[in-house]
Amino acid sequence: MRKHLLFLLFLFSMNQVRAQDPVFSQFFAAPLHLNPAFAGVSHAPRFMLNHRNQWPSWPNAYQTYAIAYEQGLPSLNSGIGASITADDAGNGIYQTRQFSLFYSYQVKANDDLAIKLGVEAGAFRSQLAWDKLVFGDQLDPIDGLGSNGQGYSSEEIRPDNLGNNQIDFSAGILAFSDKFYGGIALQHLNNFNENLINTGSSALLIGHPMRLSVHGGAQFDLGGNGKNGQAVFFAPSVLYVRQAEFSQFMLGGYWGLGPVFAGAWYRNSGKNPDAAIGLIGYRYGVLRLGYSFDATLSNLSLNRTGGSHEISLAFTLDESRANQRRRKKVNINDCFQIFR
Repeated sequence: MRKHLLFLLFLFSMNQVRAQDPVFSQFFAAPLHLNPAFAGVSHAPRFMLNHRNQWPSWPNAYQTYAIAYEQGLPSLNSGIGASITADDAGNGIYQTRQFSLFYSYQVKANDDLAIKLGVEAGAFRSQLAWDKLVFGDQLDPIDGLGSNGQGYSSEEIRPDNLGNNQIDFSAGILAFSDKFYGGIALQHLNNFNENLINTGSSALLIGHPMRLSVHGGAQFDLGGNGKNGQAVFFAPSVLYVRQAEFSQFMLGGYWGLGPVFAGAWYRNSGKNPDAAIGLIGYRYGVLRLGYSFDATLSNLSLNRTGGSHEISLAFTLDESRANQRRRKKVNINDCFQIFR
């Protein structure tokens, strides 16, 4: 109970709070969330599932779920996708839901370089679970919420509108060769208003600011193939994300060892260390399963937060020879094995 109250104080202690998007540590397993230009990166039809449990030592502090579909359309030099993302903060006190559609188009700059342009359009809903909020006048100075866990009745007036619906737009660009790639994405281009409780001089949420993502990496073949002809390679990567006053920088690498893959990254938040991330996963036929753990390095400490757990699952529906031939029609070798 004490942890629950402390978390609520942490979450709602400021008069004005800007909403912040969840960011997956396994960014490569949620490519549409990273950059809409990744739509169609798998070429074959693919479903992707992601779940992130952040700070499990707190009671349901942050839970994020995502499901996505994407496929390439090589004959049109295009890719399409769709996704649904659900994010719950503070035991579901603040909830967001988003449905998005994606489209990308690829152009060949020269024999060694290609560029992908991507756009995203979606519907965004945020909602506040008023009945789960605990206000100061509900607390007893000694017993807190008391033995019944309900506390006193609050004098706070319930707002008429606890939900907000908005249209959301994003765009991104990728440049890549057979060894290197780099991209930039801008989410929430329309910087929509998200006021849920507005009392004139203060608001619980004052907006959903634009999110900037800058990412890049490389792929180095390590020679030979693993089991079932799967690639053996190393893929270093870098990711920078900024949204309003929040920023993070992530640096590390991914090893593809045939059916097994692993990775390690360091994440920095502003000027402070945030987390060390470890990844392990396995590919079997059309399935890819990954698990990662974020070990907290900040002053919040691993003991207090419990770190963060993340699971990803992908189903690639067509890995036949016919699909391999369709990939070759793109006429550009890429370095996106980490994203497939």
